Amino acid sequence: MLTLSQTPPPFTPLGKKLFDANKPSYGPRAVPPAVGNDPMGNCDPLGLVRNLLLELVSVYPMEIVQTRDRVFQFFEWGHSYRQVWTDGRPLPKDADLTFNGISTGRWEGDTFVVTSGFFDDRSWLDHFGMPHSTEMTLEERYRRLDRDTLELNMTLTDPKIFTAPWVSERKVMKLAPRSREIAEQFCVPSQEAEFNRIVRDPAGGVVR
Repeated sequence: MLTLSQTPPPFTPLGKKLFDANKPSYGPRAVPPAVGNDPMGNCDPLGLVRNLLLELVSVYPMEIVQTRDRVFQFFEWGHSYRQVWTDGRPLPKDADLTFNGISTGRWEGDTFVVTSGFFDDRSWLDHFGMPHSTEMTLEERYRRLDRDTLELNMTLTDPKIFTAPWVSERKVMKLAPRSREIAEQFCVPSQEAEFNRIVRDPAGGVVR
């Protein structure tokens, strides 16, 4: 599923305004990409939540690498990564905003709990135009069910956009074969612009 759950919490007035302004190319509000405003169409970074959701349901894998004081997640789509600090530090009181946020992790029994904040608000949460603000925080809970199965549950809190926390449905990831390696899958702005000109614009009836 390309969203946290089928039913999001109610919007605040600001959340509804931003949601209505977003024009996705997927779902019940879909418009032709040429007249939409999905940041993905310009090769802008997906942001952490959308990247996680894309990895969960698509052919683009994610690789997890553990070191002494950090956990890295490498995403094939966009050839991007995020780091989770595991050296005991708390989230900072103030920090620059980034698309993947700042993350710290800790173990609760056999569950790896990641807390993140300081997200740049130019990304969408999913393919359907869900907005978020810079006040968004995210908790991810990873648990290995068996050798090949990783369970992920997420709770997103953003009081500027939603009137209650958004608790995800249970997500399940399967271990890829050893032969499957992370490929270079950059989104190249010049190539995307040419694709827009040749394919998306004519299909949407847009003349530039």
